[in-house]
Amino acid sequence: MKILTEAQAAALVQSGWTVASAGFVGAGHAEAITNALERRFLETGLPRDLTLVYSAGQGDRATRGVNHFGNPGMTRRVVGGHWRSATRLGQLALDEECEGYNLPQGVMTHLYRAIAGGKPGVLTKIGLNTFVDPRTELDPRFHGGAINATAVAATRAAAATGGPRWVEAMQFRGEDYLFYASFPIHCALIRATAADANGNLSTHEEAFHHELLSIAQAARNSGGIVIAQVKRLVDHHDNLQAIHVPGILVDAVVVCADPHEHQMTFGEAFNPSYFTAYRGRQAAAGERAMPSPPLPPAVLDARTIVQRRALMEVVARGPRVVNLGVGMPAGVATLAAAENIDGFTLTVEAGPIGGTPADGLSFGASHYPEAVIDQPAQFDFYDGGGIDLAFLGLAELDAHGNVNVSKFGEEGKMLIAGVGGFINITQSAKALVFMGTLTAGGLQIEAREGTLKILTEGRLKKIVAHVAHLSFNGPYVASLGIPVLYVTERAVFAMRDGCLTLIEIAPGIDLQRDVLDQCATPVVVAANLRQMDPRLFMPGPMHWLTDHR
Repeated sequence: MKILTEAQAAALVQSGWTVASAGFVGAGHAEAITNALERRFLETGLPRDLTLVYSAGQGDRATRGVNHFGNPGMTRRVVGGHWRSATRLGQLALDEECEGYNLPQGVMTHLYRAIAGGKPGVLTKIGLNTFVDPRTELDPRFHGGAINATAVAATRAAAATGGPRWVEAMQFRGEDYLFYASFPIHCALIRATAADANGNLSTHEEAFHHELLSIAQAARNSGGIVIAQVKRLVDHHDNLQAIHVPGILVDAVVVCADPHEHQMTFGEAFNPSYFTAYRGRQAAAGERAMPSPPLPPAVLDARTIVQRRALMEVVARGPRVVNLGVGMPAGVATLAAAENIDGFTLTVEAGPIGGTPADGLSFGASHYPEAVIDQPAQFDFYDGGGIDLAFLGLAELDAHGNVNVSKFGEEGKMLIAGVGGFINITQSAKALVFMGTLTAGGLQIEAREGTLKILTEGRLKKIVAHVAHLSFNGPYVASLGIPVLYVTERAVFAMRDGCLTLIEIAPGIDLQRDVLDQCATPVVVAANLRQMDPRLFMPGPMHWLTDHR
């Protein structure tokens, strides 16, 4: 194991290599190393034609994280689980300056283990009947995970010649599966807290430990190298349980010189609540006390109304294990704490179990978790049906209940967001709740005395004739027996008989003008259309949720 500077570590990466980067949004990314790698390219033009692979998105929607790879010529191919935080990579793909692929985050984490174990790949049903499915003969929206024209062309060329592809369709024991092929990793970039003299890496001051072990083993057993960024060197580790990567896997260690390049997350320099167990309202000596529950919102906006209605499903269904997506769904945790609603455990795909999930650039961490496991193990649990209820966002929705969260936007302003763990979760959870406003782009509402009024309608309709990208196949998931609900600020829809069906409407809202006319395609209206509970549109605590029908 060698101790190197950031520049020396960056010099090890060669043109044409496949580089795997660990991290989750703003946590656990080797920022000092990737920053140095970009500086090297801008100064020398090397390395070139890299293939970048990562499971969870890593970045600040600006310049940090895997955004450092977003230079034409530097990166030839990107295979990522999530793209929203890496806007420079997204623009690179939109400009057709690289091949862009989006594979399910959980599959990517499992691929690292398959590569480490010398296995041919991952055989799974995750991704069937979405844009990740390669069976274009069944649906032209199936692209084998390709998200730009350059990647589509490369995928078709490989299929025509029998060459390797990122995902193939297979039949096994009479059932449809997708096969995600293993590939060699030439370099793994990982991050930990401390390294000892033998290169053993601890993560005791990190928000979680991602897939560090799997990704390091995959690179090592591919004949590649493992470069680790740490905060400090130690003579030895006092707590062996904090070691998540043994030194036998580590080739080089970089001690980060700039603390801004080794923040706990891109949103916070340090937050001990992310690795401190919950101890009621009392904290142990030297620990930060558990904060008091937040107060219910005094002013109701559309976002809060959606979160309130979604929270009703927790009370009604009584789930044991819940998953919250990023953005609007993540706020359900804070609202539940404000209302003192408990009896369920929140989980995050990064590995935390229990506690209150963080949001924004700290998404992936949880305040005062009960436990933290490896990300691949978390997806084992998810894929096997361990989630009782999942809350997820939506960008587009159509009359068949299909959802797009991965690639959307106005003409000339497309955005590649990627699916992250969305496909894993939506194809395996026992129940789903999608959350979003009915329209977007300037929507203004007023909630008063139990009624809702639309002050200014959004210029973009969320319910469209056909979703631009097929992230979620409504009829397929419904055929698996998974109940699906779509919650907006003024209406609630459900999947019934293969169709999107309006089942609730807010008091004060005109059915035709405020709902049906704001859908770009006809939707079915339930014969027993109900009114959304008026108390959703009143400020103050919602104690009534505890005895909701």
